[in-house]
Amino acid sequence: MVRWFIRNIMKKIFYILVAALITVNLYLIAFYAPLELTQGAAQKIFYWHVPSAMVMMIFFIVGGIASVGYLITKKDKFDALAISFIEVGFLFCTIVLLTGPLWAKPVWGVWWTWEPRLTSTLFVWLVFFGYFILRSSLDDKGQAKTYSSVLAIFGCLDIPIIMLAVKLWRGVHPQVLNSRENLPDKMWFVFIFSMIVVFILAGILVYERARKVKHG
Repeated sequence: MVRWFIRNIMKKIFYILVAALITVNLYLIAFYAPLELTQGAAQKIFYWHVPSAMVMMIFFIVGGIASVGYLITKKDKFDALAISFIEVGFLFCTIVLLTGPLWAKPVWGVWWTWEPRLTSTLFVWLVFFGYFILRSSLDDKGQAKTYSSVLAIFGCLDIPIIMLAVKLWRGVHPQVLNSRENLPDKMWFVFIFSMIVVFILAGILVYERARKVKHG
């Protein structure tokens, strides 16, 4: 009982610290990071857009690997791992698709264009949206897990296309100088800080989702 109480208190303290980190991160983005010369304030979307895209791709891949594990072993722990990572990956994919147009409008002059990276990201969003529909529409839970695992693996095949879309098809996706040697120190610091915060937040969401799946 004492151990459970201490563990829950520590978890609450940790979550409060994470909330504080998110607040600090938003402050740094708004007031500390300098304006990019050509894109102006719209470029600040970059600090959450890019980390969210990285979370999306990594978590979808992890979910796909876990889906392979389920197909091979038929063990529910792999399916639980897959659904936890895929749900959080889907959330961050949605964030990417929402923040992308907000960034694109000032740069391209339009909210949406069928640019290769945008299109391939929308495609993977639709695949995993279908993943959730498939899981909930089949009465046979075993079949639902099997078929959705296959669909998850298919969706993961789109991840390399998203990563290489700009180079393969010469897309016009907004490019920010996001390498250490080119990005100004303040921008680089805020970018790394944002990356840490977004991944911590994503990790917490996966942890909480996995606990919920485990306890039914």
